[in-house]
Amino acid sequence: VQLQASGGGLVQAGGSLRLSCSASGHTISTYGMGWFRQAPGKEREFVAAIKWSGASTFYGDSVKGRFTISGDFAKNTVYLQMNSLKLEDTAVYYCAADRNMWSGNIRSAGDYDYWGQGTLVTVSS
Repeated sequence: VQLQASGGGLVQAGGSLRLSCSASGHTISTYGMGWFRQAPGKEREFVAAIKWSGASTFYGDSVKGRFTISGDFAKNTVYLQMNSLKLEDTAVYYCAADRNMWSGNIRSAGDYDYWGQGTLVTVSS
């Protein structure tokens, strides 16, 4: 499975961005799909995840109520809509795929089998 993340960029605080994660090589409707982020000097952080073809979604505490994960499974693409962006949202954002969404911890980076290359989001004041 190859994952291609895109949509990052520079945005002012309070603004919005939408990230996309396009998958090839396997249909993502049978995978758990997640977004993680990593800021300089910090550990990789869980942002959001989706599984069961969108029936279940999960969010990290720091983004709950501001970010929304969704999927267009016909296009084999997962999105992360980010609203009310804050300076602390600045990070490289990675999408990832978990082959076994029936068990494990979808919030744990260690559960994911495939990773995209990352897209940089910079929030300015």
